[in-house]
Amino acid sequence: MTTFDDRENAFETKFAHDSEMQFKAEARRNKLIGLWAAGLLGKSEDEAKAYAMEVVSADFEEAGSEDVVRKLSADLGDKASTDQIRAKMEELLITAKTQLMGEI
Repeated sequence: MTTFDDRENAFETKFAHDSEMQFKAEARRNKLIGLWAAGLLGKSEDEAKAYAMEVVSADFEEAGSEDVVRKLSADLGDKASTDQIRAKMEELLITAKTQLMGEI
């Protein structure tokens, strides 16, 4: 292999790793925001865990996070605005990335 091939493989490996970490961080964020929303809805601990998994699953409907925002907005009604939901999602994405980095 040439140096160019080695560099190309390294970049591909890094891209795959970064993509996997982003996916894990977004899934973790969705779980965290599901738990947050469950608290606003007054769900019990078991119900909150189940609801958080519903939120994680909602993210597979389309690319991006708008499907999660729509679900939470519909479920929460006047308990949180879409702007509050988006802000909380940004906050929890940082938390999720921090948690994942601590696990490595």
